[in-house]
Amino acid sequence: MLLATLDVPFADEAIAFAVDSAVETGQPLLVVNAAEIQPTPWSLLGYGYIEREDLQDELRKPAELAQSLAVWVERLRVCSPHPIDALLELAAERNPGLLVFGPDWSLLKPRRYRRAAKKIRERATCLVWLA
Repeated sequence: MLLATLDVPFADEAIAFAVDSAVETGQPLLVVNAAEIQPTPWSLLGYGYIEREDLQDELRKPAELAQSLAVWVERLRVCSPHPIDALLELAAERNPGLLVFGPDWSLLKPRRYRRAAKKIRERATCLVWLA
């Protein structure tokens, strides 16, 4: 199972679906935050992402819930100028049975969410669930 967002908190229904699926299938849960960073000399040195504590607290919630239900969890942050492409590349490498794309869409621009969802539906090599 792979639960992904775009540097915003997860939608509650996406958390519930991903964690329930991981519990029912006995599969590990990979929680991914795909963040967009601009290609600068600082980002090449690893300083391109600014961590916000309030966001990190929200991104921890699905991992903590899954761990409380005895699911093995791995959290990753993927920083790229093209976060959806990076997310799809990660999904191709990890080969999950299900990709739950679950950003809280009220915190994203509608056009950005639609473009990301379309690209994921077209290019993902696994089942996809959209929040």
